[in-house]
Amino acid sequence: MSMIAAFYGGKSILITGATGFLGKVLMEKLFRTSPDLKVIYILVRPKAGQTLQQRVFQILNSKLFEKVKEVCPNVHEKIRAISADLNQSDFAISKEDMQELLSYTNIIFHCAATVRFDDHLRWLDDAIIDEITPKLIGDRPNTYTYTKALGEMVVQQESGNINIAIIRPSIVGATWQEPFPGWVDNLNGPSGLIIAAGKGFLRCVRATPMAVADLIPADTVVNLTLAVGWYTAVHRPKSVLIYHCTSGNFNPCNWGKMALQVLAAFEKIPFERAFRRPNADFTTNSITIQYWNAVSHRAPAIIYDFYLRLTGRKPRMTKLMNRLLRTVSMLEYFINRSWEWSTDNTEMLMSELSPEDQRVFNFDVRQLNWLEYIENYVLGVKKYLLKEDMAGIPKAKQHLKRLRNIHYLFNTALFLIAWRLLIARSQVARNVWFFIVSFCYKLLSYFRASSTLKV
Repeated sequence: MSMIAAFYGGKSILITGATGFLGKVLMEKLFRTSPDLKVIYILVRPKAGQTLQQRVFQILNSKLFEKVKEVCPNVHEKIRAISADLNQSDFAISKEDMQELLSYTNIIFHCAATVRFDDHLRWLDDAIIDEITPKLIGDRPNTYTYTKALGEMVVQQESGNINIAIIRPSIVGATWQEPFPGWVDNLNGPSGLIIAAGKGFLRCVRATPMAVADLIPADTVVNLTLAVGWYTAVHRPKSVLIYHCTSGNFNPCNWGKMALQVLAAFEKIPFERAFRRPNADFTTNSITIQYWNAVSHRAPAIIYDFYLRLTGRKPRMTKLMNRLLRTVSMLEYFINRSWEWSTDNTEMLMSELSPEDQRVFNFDVRQLNWLEYIENYVLGVKKYLLKEDMAGIPKAKQHLKRLRNIHYLFNTALFLIAWRLLIARSQVARNVWFFIVSFCYKLLSYFRASSTLKV
C-alpha cells in the first residue's frame, strides 16, 4: 500500500497553474493514484467565450486524462474551478470562493508561473522599470531567475507556522513514463527547439557541447512534488527544505550527446513538410554563430520570402526566423554552462520512501535511458504538439530525401560556379585544374590497361 497515495485520500487540494503543463500532469497523477481524494480546487483565469466549466472539460478531454477516467469515472465532479487572476489583488477571487478555500483546503501546490525569460517587472512605471532592471537583477541573466529568487524569499519570510517546502526543477521536458511516455502540450523548454530543428529552421546554436543538459521529465517533477507534500505534512521539518529536481548529478547527459540523439530520432520519426534537412551544429564562437545565422538561417528565410512574394503570398519566414533566433539567444546563458546542485534533501527523501512508494512515485533519474527518452520525446512532439499522423512517416522520409538531394545539387552547383570564376581569374587555379584532370585521365587509363592484361 502506498503511504503517499493514502495520505492524499480524502483531502481537499488547491493547485495554482493547473491549466499549465506541469499543473495538468500533477492533477492527473493525483486523481490516478488517489481517486478517493475529496476535491481539487483549480484557479482558472476567465477567458472570453469560454466558461470555467468548459475549460475544465477541455483539460479532461485530452489524451493525458484517459487513464484517470478508468479509475475515477466521476473525475469532473471532483474538480472545482475558481475564477482567479494572479496578476490582480487577492487574485480577483470572490469573497464566497475565498471563504470556501480558507475553510476547506488542506494542501496547496503552487505551480503557477510565467515562463517568459524577458517579462517586464511590474512594480513601477515602465520607463523607470526599464532603467533600473539591470541594477536590480545584477549578475542574474534575466527577470525570470530574479523573480524566482524573490518569490522564494517572500515564501520563507511570510510562511509563519505553515509547513512549506520548495522544489526547484531544472529544464522540464516531456513525460518519461506516466501516464505514458513523451506527453507534452507546449512549446516551452526543449520542445520548441526540437520542432525548430526537426523542421529544419534551426541548424546552428551557440552552445557548449560538453555542458550538461540538465533536462528533467515532467512526471519526475510531479512524483517528487507529491512525495515532498507527504513528507512535509507528516514529518513537519523545522525549517523550509529545498529540493532540487535535476538530472545532472545522478545521470548527466551533455548537449552534444543529446543533439546527436535528437537527430537520430528524426531519422526514425521525421516531421512533415520540413523547411530544410534537420541539422544541429554547436559553436562557442560569437563570430562563427553570426556567420551561420546569416548564411544558414536568415539567408534561406529571405530567399523563401522572395519566393512567396513571387507567387503572390505574404512573406512570413524572415519574421519567424528573427523571433526564433531571439528566443535561442535568451537560452544561450543556460546552454553554455554546466550546473551543480545540492541533492541532499532529494536523496534523503528517497531513502524515507517505502519500496512501494519508490515504485509508484519514482523520481530516481538514474533509471532514465536518455536515448529511449529522447526518441519518445520527439515522438510526443510529433503526435501531441504538431498533431501529425504516424501514417505520414514514409512520406515525410521521402520529403527529407528530396531536401537532401536539393542540398547536394545546390552545393555542387555553388562549388562549380565558384571554381569556374576562380579558373577564369587565376592562372594557378587553371594549372591545378588541368593537373587534376590529367591525373584522373592517367589513373583511369591505368585501370583499363590492368583489366585488359588480366583478361
